[in-house]
Amino acid sequence: MFQVGEKIAYPMYGAGTITDIVEKEVLGEIHKYYDVNLPHSKMTVLIPVESSARVGVRRIITAEDFPAVFKLLGEEAETMPANWNRRYRLNMDRLKTGQIEEVASVVRNLVRSDRKKALSTGEKKLLGTAKQILESELMLAGNYTMEEADELVESHI
Repeated sequence: MFQVGEKIAYPMYGAGTITDIVEKEVLGEIHKYYDVNLPHSKMTVLIPVESSARVGVRRIITAEDFPAVFKLLGEEAETMPANWNRRYRLNMDRLKTGQIEEVASVVRNLVRSDRKKALSTGEKKLLGTAKQILESELMLAGNYTMEEADELVESHI
């Protein structure tokens, strides 16, 4: 179980800080929730404590993990399916894992694809989501602004 003040990554939403652990009654049962502030999107979300591990909630990376993430961003893009629908589903599945390596790989692959040939509208939106997830974690782990995190990501691709 995480504690108030811990920084966590929530798949598909990004990184945030647990501000409280609250109890709420839902359908007559009392459940505990992490109240998480996501500063990059200016949102607060409630994450059920009992299912947090199953959905992939984890502690954020540390600054010591940055070189591995930056190395991944600098590698060559992976061969992706030619069909945009398959490519989109593959990238979405990778984002849903919540693992920083998967998110960084999606960002790298989509940015490099976009530089060769403009992405479809759906893939552009997916790239925006992936970058926001990655940058939010870098922002919290390295105490950066969102702009600084974006510059870090772009400079390593």
